[in-house]
Amino acid sequence: MHTASLVITVVAALWVGFSAVSLLRRAAFVVEPLVEYGVPESWWAPLGVAKAAGAIGLLVGLAVPAVGVAAAIGLILYFAGAVITVLRARSYRTVAFPMLYLIPVAVALGLTVAA
Repeated sequence: MHTASLVITVVAALWVGFSAVSLLRRAAFVVEPLVEYGVPESWWAPLGVAKAAGAIGLLVGLAVPAVGVAAAIGLILYFAGAVITVLRARSYRTVAFPMLYLIPVAVALGLTVAA
């Protein structure tokens, strides 16, 4: 189970890190939906930094498990908030996108706690 935990955690961290960099670079495929959902532009940088910190925390968690658990919980809350934002905007066709980030982080947390 340790190998699975390691692989899922690294993949989740890289995936969330990609999302953070995409937001911080204001990639169109990221910011266009944010505009549609009504997320203020002033929030974009802090949200990107939060994702980046979470991704780094997941990786640090490989050496210090408590940091990884805290980062995973923070990211789960972040992406749960993203799901709620999408649903409140009634953009049901895009609700799967934040779930694509939430699920790997939740699995990484579950495997870490189970180990």
